[in-house]
Amino acid sequence: MQTIWLSGAEWLAVLRMGLGLWWLESWRHKDRKGWFERGTGIAWAVDVAGKHRWSVMRSGFRRVVEPRPKVMAYVVVYAELALGLGLVTGFLTPVALVAGLLLNLLYLTLMIHDWAEQGQNAMMALISLVALFAMAWQTWSLDAAFGLFP
Repeated sequence: MQTIWLSGAEWLAVLRMGLGLWWLESWRHKDRKGWFERGTGIAWAVDVAGKHRWSVMRSGFRRVVEPRPKVMAYVVVYAELALGLGLVTGFLTPVALVAGLLLNLLYLTLMIHDWAEQGQNAMMALISLVALFAMAWQTWSLDAAFGLFP
């Protein structure tokens, strides 16, 4: 593979870290006080899910998320932080890539009617898939430094 300036593995590390920074920005711009104290994030998601055209999304959300709004708020907010930190540092990278892919697919499916969000979630999912199959943890990562996931 020929590349300019960096090697292919280094460009993949840049892509991985960029995805991590994207997750960190998702975490940073959240109104955590609103999510944790007033339940704004989960309340919005419950409203979106309640109007969803697919009954599996409506019923799944009612069963899993709606009864636990506080817990789910913490899960979502801190999952985004953990994904960002894991991908930027390259720690447990394959786990972070799979978890991020699943979270983006969940967001994509939940917000199927919100075209403004679809591009972001589709691109983040694609980057996760490419980074996973290209094993983007081989360079500039704690995984490589510790000999994890050879």
